[in-house]
Amino acid sequence: MQKPFSMIREFHLADWFTLGNAVCGTGAMFSMMTYLQTSDVLHIYFACGLVLAALVFDVLDGRIARWRQKTSAMGRELDSLADVISFGVAPALIAYGCGMQGLFDRIVLVYFVACGVSRLARYNVTAETLSQGQDKVKYFEGTPIPTSLVLVMVLFVAAMQGALHESLWFGQLEFSGFILHPLVLLFALSGSLMVSRIRLPKL
Repeated sequence: MQKPFSMIREFHLADWFTLGNAVCGTGAMFSMMTYLQTSDVLHIYFACGLVLAALVFDVLDGRIARWRQKTSAMGRELDSLADVISFGVAPALIAYGCGMQGLFDRIVLVYFVACGVSRLARYNVTAETLSQGQDKVKYFEGTPIPTSLVLVMVLFVAAMQGALHESLWFGQLEFSGFILHPLVLLFALSGSLMVSRIRLPKL
């Protein structure tokens, strides 16, 4: 029988930073749910700030793993799961909370998250090939999922300017009684770039 906390003892230092990434992403989602309950725009600021903090943890976990030369398959899977939360689901929920709540909006946001999950899965199964026998992957296929922070910053600025819900930039369109906010198409573009075959050098 496996002893309690034995899995935790297997964690490397970098894995704790990866968990910090996941904690920040989860906190961002809770902040947006609080905003939906209270309509206090401060909670949007908190949510966006937590996604930025998640990126800091995401960068640090990779640097620490390379510095200590301790990487593992579990660490890679943990990183992907944390990224899905912080840079996939959290940005989609922030967009929803900011007013992209029409049927077509939700379809686009689900598409965005699905692209993020697919992008990470593809990276995990091809990382060894892309690294060409070295410790570090030389390039990305498709834009990395943390680039969704750009979308989060757009929504942060929109919130600061009061451009939320019916005041969202570019207004709204109606098709067959269902609503589409053109701003949500930025999420469609981001998702499509993530699953594209565009090669970007990894710094």
